[in-house]
Amino acid sequence: MNMTTDQVLEVLNQVVHPETGQSIVSMGMVKDLTASDQRIAFTLKLTKKNDPFASSLKKTAQRLLTERVGQQVEIDIQVVADISENISPLKARASVSHVKNIVAVASGKGGVGKSTIAANLAVSVAKTGARVGLIDADIYGPSIPKMFNVENVQPEIMKEDGMELIVPVERYGVKLLSIGFFVDPNNALIWRGPMATSALKQLIHQGAWGELDYLFIDMPPGTSDIHLTLVQEVAVTGAVIVSTPQDVALADAVKGISMFGSQGINVPVLGLVENMAWFTPEELPQNRYYIFGKDGCKKLAERMRLPLLGQIPLVQSIREGGDNGEPVALHSSIVAKAFDELAANLSKQVEIRNRELPPTTIVNVKH
Repeated sequence: MNMTTDQVLEVLNQVVHPETGQSIVSMGMVKDLTASDQRIAFTLKLTKKNDPFASSLKKTAQRLLTERVGQQVEIDIQVVADISENISPLKARASVSHVKNIVAVASGKGGVGKSTIAANLAVSVAKTGARVGLIDADIYGPSIPKMFNVENVQPEIMKEDGMELIVPVERYGVKLLSIGFFVDPNNALIWRGPMATSALKQLIHQGAWGELDYLFIDMPPGTSDIHLTLVQEVAVTGAVIVSTPQDVALADAVKGISMFGSQGINVPVLGLVENMAWFTPEELPQNRYYIFGKDGCKKLAERMRLPLLGQIPLVQSIREGGDNGEPVALHSSIVAKAFDELAANLSKQVEIRNRELPPTTIVNVKH
């Protein structure tokens, strides 16, 4: 049976929230509704975190719709807690008001080791004595919990000025928040755009970050709504673009650079990081094999007049550190030295940027 969206809303109007006595429709909890002869889909947007009635509301809605249209129509209900709308902008942004520098770590495409760079960069900067935080905003593939060996850790919730805040997990001197802390790692995250951006807002604004010198944000690959949400929510000091030397990756890196520098966004690109610059057997560090090409990022940086922040080799210990939850930057090695140099170069570029350019502001993106 084919139902219109109005007919679906009529059915959902029968789903009453036990706490308020109002229907989920009148409470504005039904978002992004679509209806066809094969599928009915919508987002059930909760008005508070950890709503005890979330599961029963979803089951009731599913049952009523199935009774109406039959088993042959797929009913897809995504549940998301979007409490950011209940927080005034001034209160929400207070959680990052004591963060000196917000740095986005981005890449034009997936598979270039962006999260590995973000994790080790954060650790290397923290080793200098700086106060560092890291947000895993790679909503669809959060990997930071595994890289820091905190997959089974659940962040605590605290209240401050009547607002619930998430206490970041601290590991190796870095404060961490990731959507991976709140989802089953074995389940795929299939989220619509509004749900993903809502999750990022909560990680930023409801994190009890305190005073930080650097807050790194590990972005999803490519260019998406998540990137636009970030620059609309916080004043981003600058972006770091990660790529391999391969031409295919570099072509996408250019798109990322263009996005941050586009009119209306104008987030400074602090520099490029060339990951997997060459393969080096750790027992033969003088040997270099340019598997993905040589100096691709270096040449791109020169062409676009951007700093090359570092060249990170492809070494087995980097992979092992990520898998074991101990970033390789923690230990003394040639690779750790490369990340320490990257951290030093980044800090220098942030200092130059803050001295020579106007303070960053929250971007008003016009659609």
